[in-house]
Amino acid sequence: MIRYNLRCEKGHAFESWFQSSAAYESQEKRKLVSCPSCGSVKVERAIMAPQIVTRKGREQAAPAPTPPAETTGSETTPLLMAQELELRTKLKELRDHIVKNADNVGERFPNEARKMHYGDIEHRPIYGEASPDEARALIDEGVEVSPLPVLPDDRN
Repeated sequence: MIRYNLRCEKGHAFESWFQSSAAYESQEKRKLVSCPSCGSVKVERAIMAPQIVTRKGREQAAPAPTPPAETTGSETTPLLMAQELELRTKLKELRDHIVKNADNVGERFPNEARKMHYGDIEHRPIYGEASPDEARALIDEGVEVSPLPVLPDDRN
């Protein structure tokens, strides 16, 4: 996983995690990366300073400092926290909608998605499991797939 600091055309700064730099580039090209503040899909990577940790200092390494969250006026809750909560709520709603309205095909997902893509079976909403390699292969074949949103709360 790689974390990018991003900035939209209106100057809003935000960060997002991607499987790889190629995954970011693919999603950006397909206009799937958007600003959580304004929704703009004109997004670019902001300048980042990499954190380099030597073997010797690995245990002592502290995470790179992050800039303080923006606040407005008399708010006691940072604006970015409120936006993050709203985004998480929307992602959960999206995931719940997909789970409710699509068939869970489990490990058969890559094969079912291919069959639909090539017209071997009728299109229908599905979700399931695919390894990163299987997902990449589907995307390389032109099969449109997206991961179900996973939120930090889901890992508990």
